[in-house]
Amino acid sequence: MGDNLSVTSLRSAPVRRGRSVADPACVEAVDLALEAAKETARPSEVGEHQGYAVEGDRVVTHFFACTDFGYRGWRWAVTVTRAARAKVVTVSETALLPGEEAVLPPEWVPWLDRLRPGDLGPGDLLPTAPDDARLAPGFAQPEEDLDEQAQWELGLGRARVLSAEGRDQAAERWYEGAAGPQAPIAVAAPAQCSTCGFYLLLSGGMRRLFGVCANEHAPDDGRAVSADHGCGAHSEAVVAPSAAEVPPLILDEMALDELAVAPEETAAVEGPEPPEGPEPPEDEVSDEEALGHS
Repeated sequence: MGDNLSVTSLRSAPVRRGRSVADPACVEAVDLALEAAKETARPSEVGEHQGYAVEGDRVVTHFFACTDFGYRGWRWAVTVTRAARAKVVTVSETALLPGEEAVLPPEWVPWLDRLRPGDLGPGDLLPTAPDDARLAPGFAQPEEDLDEQAQWELGLGRARVLSAEGRDQAAERWYEGAAGPQAPIAVAAPAQCSTCGFYLLLSGGMRRLFGVCANEHAPDDGRAVSADHGCGAHSEAVVAPSAAEVPPLILDEMALDELAVAPEETAAVEGPEPPEGPEPPEDEVSDEEALGHS
């Protein structure tokens, strides 16, 4: 609706929104709502009027476009109201609300659901819920696993122990992870961990499938691994890889290498040139020729 409608015309034709009736005075209070939006948005500007919504009897919310670059699709919402039999309209609330095309952050996820393995650091505390399905009371064994858990996991001195569900979750996580048989290092291993002398069996029901590696040279030292896991540090891998043979050194005595020698070095090797003197006359006979004729 336009902003130039009069209060009289609005009162003569009230607008209904569901069970509530649009109060003409509150609908007409666009300028009042605009000033309230400008005061809240300062120093930013407030855009054009984008309509209103009836919140209840004598309660109307006016919407104005938000011009901030970081809030595209958002709009200022100013709620105005008036008391019964009162003529003065007042501002009840001003807020910045997202529109249909507004960019919104992802849905909130509680921190416990966002936690991932490795996020817990020194000094951090991770409370466990009292009704955690992974745990069971240490003094009362679950009915579905009474015999086995009573034999291996009595829980003496502990308020809670692993439940059957918690044990299954851990076994599935370990077996499908880097400590299971499908890890690249296990596929290339010469034998399985179940036949390795460094393989320490776990206690309880987990000993059927898991143990702890006790080889300091293995990548899984001190970690739980499956019985069909493996690595190159197996205790029975007694054959050490042969060292690569180095070929003998071959000397080429036939080829000649040309070396670039500076003129100064050449002169030093050949020696200084003899000084230039007068040439002997042609009729003089040298000592060698004289001895030859004698």
